[in-house]
Amino acid sequence: MLDLKERGWVKSVAGKRGGYLLKKNPAEITMGEVVRHFDGYLAPIACVSVTDYKRCTQESVCRFRRVLLRARNMVAELMDETTLHDVLQGAPVVLSEVTGLHGEGI
Repeated sequence: MLDLKERGWVKSVAGKRGGYLLKKNPAEITMGEVVRHFDGYLAPIACVSVTDYKRCTQESVCRFRRVLLRARNMVAELMDETTLHDVLQGAPVVLSEVTGLHGEGI
């Protein structure tokens, strides 16, 4: 929490009912910022990561890398345009959205 406080995202409140509160407007914090802060990167594999790039021995011939690069770019765009305010306005995900099923075979 001290790290989040240093970033200006939260503030501490002293006292018996104290704790931490969001200091920065949730409309000004993107999901991309949050995920990068806690996980370090958005890329599915290191050879397409901007911040945690690691060379792969198969880079010059790998055809899968292009798909994973596109996936990274799509995820980064979505996460960077979605704010905490947007997240709070949304509804929780239901099982059928994830599986396409309605509880069967799970």
